[in-house]
Amino acid sequence: MSTLQPDGSYVKSAIENGIATIEFYHPKGNALPAHLLTDLTQAITASSNNIQTKVILIQSLGEKAFCAGASFDELAAVKNEEEGKIFFSGFANVINAMRTAPQLIVGSIQSKCVGGGVGIAAACDYAIATDKAAVKLSELKVGIGPFVIGPAVERKIGTAAFSQLALDAGNWYSADWALQKGLFAEVHSTSESFKEAVYKKVNELTGTSLKAMKGIKQMLWTGTDHWSTLLYERAAISGQLVLTEEARRMIASLIG
Repeated sequence: MSTLQPDGSYVKSAIENGIATIEFYHPKGNALPAHLLTDLTQAITASSNNIQTKVILIQSLGEKAFCAGASFDELAAVKNEEEGKIFFSGFANVINAMRTAPQLIVGSIQSKCVGGGVGIAAACDYAIATDKAAVKLSELKVGIGPFVIGPAVERKIGTAAFSQLALDAGNWYSADWALQKGLFAEVHSTSESFKEAVYKKVNELTGTSLKAMKGIKQMLWTGTDHWSTLLYERAAISGQLVLTEEARRMIASLIG
């Protein structure tokens, strides 16, 4: 499966030896406009429903960024609250697809994560990163907040660390910080060791009991069933905030 857009962005997926590899790309730092969020959700859902899938691997293309989060161009184009809710619901759809997939999901985090990218990393069951994978929740800096991805990030790193990230919106936190807080399971200093670790983990998991992995997945996500409504309620909040004069001004300044 592959969805190539005119700007070169895409989501593609393939299943081989029990491993469903899902890769996304956008020329602007792997940002996620609405169409990529939709395609990513569909790829995760299709892979999780395929009987051949034992483990899911999520990765992005390039070395500069794993994911730059929401597309500022699309945020600037939001005209009303409904459009805003629909856009932010795209992140809710991705996280809920990851949450409800019966397979364990491994994240290959090769570089920086911003906003929604941090949310995707947090929704992975096992995230492997390089030491270049600094993280930042910049939402407050642009007049909104990490409302939709917040539950996923807070679940993974705890309230104190999530508060630190959300309120210190202008600063990057290192991959080692993310490792210490539990966002990443492993951090590697070379590209070779990073790629080897990802390869080793996904192949290791395909050799274990699928029934046991499904049971662990259910156990890990206990207490999140209400996210099927919570995340969309949060999307509505973000959809309102993105229309404020302050947010409009800040987003416009970033687009230039």
